[in-house]
Amino acid sequence: MSAFKNDDDFNERMSTAAKARQALLEKFRARPKPDDPAVVERQAARLATRIARDARAAERKAAREAEAARLQAEAARQAAEEAEQAAREAALEAERKAARDARYAARKARR
Repeated sequence: MSAFKNDDDFNERMSTAAKARQALLEKFRARPKPDDPAVVERQAARLATRIARDARAAERKAAREAEAARLQAEAARQAAEEAEQAAREAALEAERKAARDARYAARKARR
């Protein structure tokens, strides 16, 4: 099988390139103008989509912030409960120590 042959001469290649440029220019000129109803409708649809997306993002952000605030409040409440429990245990331990010391002092007094 023979190799690919390109028999186009320079003028043919130049005319092909010119035709391609002309086709591209015609395609560019054929596109709709900015005030075309279809273009305006697409822009309106894009705007509505962007607004809806922004609204959903704001809702998600508000939900995340509310959840973070709830978790922070829960952590604060739990820390307060733990501190209260620790204070109760410390008071109970002090009471037990005072009772133990009183028993020890009473035993010493009996001797």
